[in-house]
Amino acid sequence: MGEADRDPTTIRSLAISPKDAVDAFVYGRENPGEGVLRITPPFHGRMRARIHVYHVDDAPVTGAIHVAPADVIEADVVDAYPTLEDELEGADAAETERIRERHADAVEEWRATARTALVDSVSLETAAGPHRVDVKPLG
Repeated sequence: MGEADRDPTTIRSLAISPKDAVDAFVYGRENPGEGVLRITPPFHGRMRARIHVYHVDDAPVTGAIHVAPADVIEADVVDAYPTLEDELEGADAAETERIRERHADAVEEWRATARTALVDSVSLETAAGPHRVDVKPLG
């Protein structure tokens, strides 16, 4: 792979599955580890970003670029993600189950909204500084 193939500033657009973006976002809120959209070299004008989950970031070794899913979902939708907050504190088993079911339903509704709320462009962090690219939803 040549040096040009490792230059992420050659990227002009990212093809992203809305489902991948939403799944990565939710994974990071509901599980240990980090969910991101990963772009791997060799880089070229049009790239596909795929969901990737990790506990240890290997991007410095692989040359991959990780995009936070919150960066490709509209900010107001990200801010509207339903949380459990302190609802479970002091709840008995039956109430805990009802709270969890309501939360699961709210997350499913949020997912449907978020899949239609991808941004038009995103900034990639590169060695040369931020590099803005177009976001092209798949599907």
